[in-house]
Amino acid sequence: MAFSRIALLCHRFSRQEQRQLHRPFTTKLDNTRFIHPNQSKLAQNLIAIFTRQPFSPDDPELLRLSPELNTKVVETVLNGFRRWGLAYQFFNWASNQKDYRNDMYAYNAMASILSRARQNASLKALVGDVLNSRCFMSPGALGYFIRCLGNAGLVEDAILVFDRVREMGLCVPNVYSYNCLFEAISKSNSSSAELVEARLDEMRDCGFQFDKFTLTPVLQVYCKTGKTERALSVFNEILSRGWLDEHISTILVVSFCKWAQVDKAFELIEMLEERHIRLNFKTYYVLIHGFVKESRIDKAVQLFEKMRRMGIEADIALYDVLLGGLCKHKDLEMALSLYLEIKRSGIPPDRGILGKLICSFSEESELSRITKVIIGDIDTKSVMLLYKSLLEGFIKNDLVHEAYNFIQNLMGSHESDGLSEIIKLLKDYNKAILPDSDSLSIVIDCLVKTNKLDMAVTLLCDIVQNGLTPSLMIYNNIIEAMCKEGRLEESLKLLGEMKDARVEPSQFTLNCIYGCLAERCDIAGALDLLKKMRFYGFEPWIKHSTFLVKKLCENGMAFDACKYLDDVGGEGFLGHMVAYTAAIDGVIKNEGVDRGLELFRDIGSKGHCPDVIAYNVLIKALCKAYRTTEADNLFNEMVSKGLKPSVATYNNLIDGWCKEGEIERVMSCIARMCEDEKDPDVITYTSLIHGLCASGRPSEAISCWNEMKGKACFPNRITFMALIQGLCKCGWSSEALIYFREMEEKEMEPDSAVYLSLVSSFLSSENISAGFGIFREMVNEGRFPVSVDRNYLLAVDATNKFVDDSKTSCYLTGLIKNGRFPIVAVLSRK
Repeated sequence: MAFSRIALLCHRFSRQEQRQLHRPFTTKLDNTRFIHPNQSKLAQNLIAIFTRQPFSPDDPELLRLSPELNTKVVETVLNGFRRWGLAYQFFNWASNQKDYRNDMYAYNAMASILSRARQNASLKALVGDVLNSRCFMSPGALGYFIRCLGNAGLVEDAILVFDRVREMGLCVPNVYSYNCLFEAISKSNSSSAELVEARLDEMRDCGFQFDKFTLTPVLQVYCKTGKTERALSVFNEILSRGWLDEHISTILVVSFCKWAQVDKAFELIEMLEERHIRLNFKTYYVLIHGFVKESRIDKAVQLFEKMRRMGIEADIALYDVLLGGLCKHKDLEMALSLYLEIKRSGIPPDRGILGKLICSFSEESELSRITKVIIGDIDTKSVMLLYKSLLEGFIKNDLVHEAYNFIQNLMGSHESDGLSEIIKLLKDYNKAILPDSDSLSIVIDCLVKTNKLDMAVTLLCDIVQNGLTPSLMIYNNIIEAMCKEGRLEESLKLLGEMKDARVEPSQFTLNCIYGCLAERCDIAGALDLLKKMRFYGFEPWIKHSTFLVKKLCENGMAFDACKYLDDVGGEGFLGHMVAYTAAIDGVIKNEGVDRGLELFRDIGSKGHCPDVIAYNVLIKALCKAYRTTEADNLFNEMVSKGLKPSVATYNNLIDGWCKEGEIERVMSCIARMCEDEKDPDVITYTSLIHGLCASGRPSEAISCWNEMKGKACFPNRITFMALIQGLCKCGWSSEALIYFREMEEKEMEPDSAVYLSLVSSFLSSENISAGFGIFREMVNEGRFPVSVDRNYLLAVDATNKFVDDSKTSCYLTGLIKNGRFPIVAVLSRK
């Protein structure tokens, strides 16, 4: 491991060597280099020319001065500019002058400026210039350039320069150069522990010894990459060498917080105290914030006390963090104590601190205590926060009446001897102001949700009488609740009051009322409201228009539904196909499919484009009316218009062709369905199975059944009944019985028609015993049809056959005695 080598090399240091290594970690440009007065004057002239507007690179004075350029002058000029852009412009100009060549000091001056300005693109270009220039450099100059790149986050470029100058023989790096490289790597967000350890091996191979400034960035890298054990190993090495200082301590302490190892961080802090190493305020702030974040308020408070004992003063931001943690953990005593300490320290509590105190506690008793302490410091916004917190507390504890009474008392709507302590205190300090819209909304919203609409309306009246303007949200909540209860007249009245209060309705407001009008089938009222919507520029919600159309059609008013849609268009609203489709469906059910087709064509002639759903409604109706050829034509029309048929479209056609016995057309339709990448579903297979059986092709129906199950499309109750009844009609009663038993196993209850299909099939094959077994099961399960059932006569006919048979008649007598069989069926023959 790299650490065993680190420890070994560090052990070789003598105390004298360690003292020599305590040097500044930073390297600055050597500004003490002598510059002649004439060169100083030249630098000032160049600065003046480049800052003069407008600047021209062809200035004759520049041409005169350029032969006098040297690296000392260039470095001086660069450091004389206040703007990086001017410095870079001059640097590029100087670099292009004849007989002038940059040295590493000039490059470093430019690199420092670009690094501070975060001009990474230009800095990367400078890397290329340095390498292409092949200028020699000292280890210190190389280290400085590496640090500039590291400060800008260009770690890959820093590594590139370090390796290339060594390969090109331009510099022999020393310990300082490596330390600068480690520092650059430690500042990267993608720090690599493996990269650091490889470079440590390089240093060892070169015979260099690690010092404090080597191990500090190594520690940072291990902490950043979460290498806890390695970080601790480096830290212990630093500690054993007596190199521990505040900066190194801070790195590990803060890392412990990030690793959520709060207790270890605290132990380290105590160890540092014993060694008289003080952490600075910034570190304390980070640590306390970390302890609070990890919900270790106890440690945060202890650290805060340590900080104060050391004479470090807290600022408002630190108090805010600590008080926020106390409030989050509902420690009211400590929070109030800290608040009083803030005041004693002479720091005025800001609104953020007041807000945390108020908003973190919602019980009335807690807020009363808080109010007593902060009453002298609260402003209008703080009072509103107090109202909001108290009201939310009432609501959370289901104290709706208390919340209602609190608002009423504040507005003076009805005085009570039982005024809350908070209101009394606010009144004593002249701070009992009227609630704002947020507070009122909290109460009204709760009243509405708890079905106390009348109380909400009363409160709304009191709000208006007190000169307050209710918010749009308040009106919307009440109007929505009124409309849900069908209180149309009251909602319209409230809409008028909104106008008087100069509160403009929203699209939501008007659509709530529109929905209520639709529920009542109030066509005139709906059209009147549409005029209001047009005035405000709102659109009616299609769900309400569609609902109104459907309800009119259900009530036999299909003509009125169509006329209403025309009137909607007359008001300037573009009709939606969902509503028109509902009208077509209603017309078909009321007046027949031909009238529906007529309406469909009429809608298309007015510029509306029917969608797939509209076509599906008509195709289904045509197929149901055994007009599948027309439905197929409509299908082709739909496809020609670029509409993609849905699975439902294909299912309607398949069902239609099956009913007409056109099995080949069915197969063709299914093939087309698959080409259209629409997978057949259980409805598809059910129709096909029914059609195959009806066409006397039971074996194909069973094959279809097996194919369906093989595709993980599982049959439902209707599919089972279709197959069983179909097989029975084909005389395949034994096979039908197998599927009947499977249906029972899946706990799908067959109806009387399935039982009677099996009974009739067995009787037709003169298998009276098997038929009677199914008949008896039907009776025992209570499935014998009632007299109004269409299957009743079939059941009676089967009963009479069993009565005539000597083997089964005795069993019928037993069933009658047990009350499981209606005697009227037996007597119907007599």
